[in-house]
Amino acid sequence: MSAKSDINVTPLIDIVLVLLIIFIVMVPGLSKSLPVVVPQVVKTDKPTPPDPKNPPIVITVEPTADNTDYKFQLQSDQLQLAEIADRLSPVVQLQPAGMRKVFVRVDEEVPYQVAVNVLDQVRRSSERAKKETAAKPEWGGLDGGDIKVVMAVKKRNP
Repeated sequence: MSAKSDINVTPLIDIVLVLLIIFIVMVPGLSKSLPVVVPQVVKTDKPTPPDPKNPPIVITVEPTADNTDYKFQLQSDQLQLAEIADRLSPVVQLQPAGMRKVFVRVDEEVPYQVAVNVLDQVRRSSERAKKETAAKPEWGGLDGGDIKVVMAVKKRNP
């Protein structure tokens, strides 16, 4: 009897079969996808004009002339940062339920933290308006919804 010089392929076949089973199990999991809804672009010639009964509420934040402080305006009225929540709440309550919206225009020179402080005041005003609206009997316990904020950075002309 002489020694055989053939390669033992049994372990190789075992490894290939294990890998085949792993791939058979993994492939169905790789082909799953999530449904995606792509928004459709609607082109209009002109934007809809603002409702005269419900004009947009605009808060403007600009630096003062000497760039040491900041001016805050609700519509055209000057006010301090701490007054925004108190003055904004009754105005927002006049807007229709679910359509409460505030536009915040911030000058590009205003630091980020000042803009965040304004947004915090709008949030406080939203909470107060919801609480006061829900307490009114004519609303039937509905709170009127949160304030939606649209923010824009006002660029300076060179």
